[in-house]
Amino acid sequence: MKVLVANLGSTSFKYRLFDMTSERQIARGGIERIGAKESPITAEIAGKRLEKKLPVPDHAVAVRCCLEQLTHPELGCLRDAAEVAAIGFKAVHGGRVSGVQRVTEDVLAAMEEMASTAPAHNPPYIAAMRLLREKLPGIPLVAAFETDFHRTMPDRNRYYAVPYEWAEWHVLRWGFHGASHRYIAVRTAELMGRNDLRVVSCHLGGSSSLCAIRNGQSVFTSMGMSPQTGLPNNNRVGDFDAFAIPIVMAKAGWTLEQTLDALANRSGLLGLSGVGTDMRDIRQAAAQGNSRAALAIDVFTAAIRHYLGACFVELGGADMVVFTGGIGENDAELRSAVCANLEELGLVLDPQKNRDARGECEISDSRGRIRVWTMPTNEELMVARQVRDVLQAGG
Repeated sequence: MKVLVANLGSTSFKYRLFDMTSERQIARGGIERIGAKESPITAEIAGKRLEKKLPVPDHAVAVRCCLEQLTHPELGCLRDAAEVAAIGFKAVHGGRVSGVQRVTEDVLAAMEEMASTAPAHNPPYIAAMRLLREKLPGIPLVAAFETDFHRTMPDRNRYYAVPYEWAEWHVLRWGFHGASHRYIAVRTAELMGRNDLRVVSCHLGGSSSLCAIRNGQSVFTSMGMSPQTGLPNNNRVGDFDAFAIPIVMAKAGWTLEQTLDALANRSGLLGLSGVGTDMRDIRQAAAQGNSRAALAIDVFTAAIRHYLGACFVELGGADMVVFTGGIGENDAELRSAVCANLEELGLVLDPQKNRDARGECEISDSRGRIRVWTMPTNEELMVARQVRDVLQAGG
């Protein structure tokens, strides 16, 4: 069984193709700037690399382009597109619909209901899924929702202190990055040979969240009802007092929509630093004396430490802390700052291991009780497994 996993942005399409008999990745690729005059296209298939530029007007054409690459007589790894058993999507928010679902009109309607809560994610996925259902009707589409991994959180960590009936409107702490945190839960159990671990998964990247995992299940996470909450993200606000919104509207002369747009698109690391959304650029600016860039890093670090402490309390300690995501895996300075002065809690980094860390490796000092690792996540593999299970179950 071969499963294609799609990761969509508003103007991008990235894919990985897995042979699920061995869970081997056999191809990957992507298209950027969909809808532009020229769209950069890349692919790595069977050890061969392709780079070119073509006009790609929409996501359906992007998928067709992908399937053409995979079935190319010289470059490809498939004889026919019909070998693709399904296309899986790392879907974000379905509100009343979660878990792993065949894409139906009801699933799409549920995603549309939550589009204002996940404005950067749901609309492009909905548009692409509708196009693909119309233009590629022979390939099943399966949505694996990010919220599913957090369904095991106890009610005390799901409910807001608001009128109880609001929960019926899906005003709950849903949590996201489910595929990434699920991978960390599975992989740490494999590494340690234990299923009873207390793990803090730190997914730090353009979008960031922490998750407390006990016995392989999520019991607490930093994100709430929307991906705009929790830690500051690259351009999204993170935690924010709702009662500040009318003040901002009055001072700036903005509508509610304009204010929410600023919180969703011009806040986070971008809003604080004024430099950009890439932590590498922000860190370079801070090193050159940019005080706003330094502030952005400090705020981000403090927020991670805040939720790290919350995870420790929820778990009653920890066996492992795992750093994953683009920042988590690659920014040794941030990892050091997050773990600073926590020796009494059993968290001690080995400075040399931390500096030299590449890929999956342990970076903790033997004096500490908590094992600290860097670990590349594999969200696409988690989605591919979920898609396979649904197809095999006849779902």
